[in-house]
Amino acid sequence: MTGATDLFEDDLLDLIFTNVAAPNVGDAGGLLPSATANNFHISLHTGDAITDASTLQTDNEAAYTGYGRVAVARSVAGWTVASGNVDNDAAITFGTSSTGPETETDVGIGFATSGAGVLQIWSQLLADLVVNSGITPEFAIGALDISLD
Repeated sequence: MTGATDLFEDDLLDLIFTNVAAPNVGDAGGLLPSATANNFHISLHTGDAITDASTLQTDNEAAYTGYGRVAVARSVAGWTVASGNVDNDAAITFGTSSTGPETETDVGIGFATSGAGVLQIWSQLLADLVVNSGITPEFAIGALDISLD
């Protein structure tokens, strides 16, 4: 069995989510962060159709009236990394639905504000979320939990 250490998992997650250098990779500076961190854009999806083979953030993306992707900064203010996991530091609140019902089954993370951006990370929700008119979907602080394990 091959696996990465918890320390290396944290270093990679820090590089990806908080834009902090991954030390001890390559030269003395480590694997360097982006010059411009930008944002991740969080999306909701329907129909359990997102898989590791999915490439577009628009694949079965939510379509209720009022929906839009939510930007979260790639920074220590946006995410907390610990023990091979990363969590959101602020609530991630989507637009309030004025239609429905629509059932959200998955969450996606990519870099595009809208349109056919590349899907980077995805997960099935622990429970389906039925979005009726008047519902405002949200991930509470720490509720969007991502792991390398």
